[in-house]
Amino acid sequence: MSASVVPITKAEWRAWARQVRAAQPDVSATITGHLRTFLHAHGARRVLAYRALSGEPDVAGLADDFDLLTTRARFRPQPHLTLHPWDTATELSRFGAWQPPADAPQVPLASVDAVLLPALAYDRRGVRLGYGGGFYDRLLPNFAGLKVGVIPTALLVPTLPAEPHDRPATWLATEHGVQAAQGLSP
Repeated sequence: MSASVVPITKAEWRAWARQVRAAQPDVSATITGHLRTFLHAHGARRVLAYRALSGEPDVAGLADDFDLLTTRARFRPQPHLTLHPWDTATELSRFGAWQPPADAPQVPLASVDAVLLPALAYDRRGVRLGYGGGFYDRLLPNFAGLKVGVIPTALLVPTLPAEPHDRPATWLATEHGVQAAQGLSP
């Protein structure tokens, strides 16, 4: 991050993150390896993952080790995510990621051991800079399992703007390993 220009608003942070992300090498395999070890060590079996957008670390390599689930964004009656088996993601979403069709079987969040959270950036406290839809913030208020932010180190910053509805990750997975977010109890 340039010392002369520090983003202030979430929109400025998003623009900065997209620019940085475009210049990053793919660290998906390394991050996935660290996640595999971490999730096994914590006894996770069913994991809610995400289908990667361009530039996001791709965690699909975990599918052979865990019962992976993925999401479908729904917009009515209000925006929310539903959970589905990983292999049902057969159509392209409006965001550009693979998702399950509307009639795919749903899985309850209560059956999930860990959630892997994509983002444009994270701060060291686990605050997530998402894409602005608030889907994960609405999904996670009562989730008691592992909440793991997945992000390349170049997009891990000291502090991001946070709002009361933001649901931070308690763990952060980068190409250097998985660590507890600072100032939060894992």
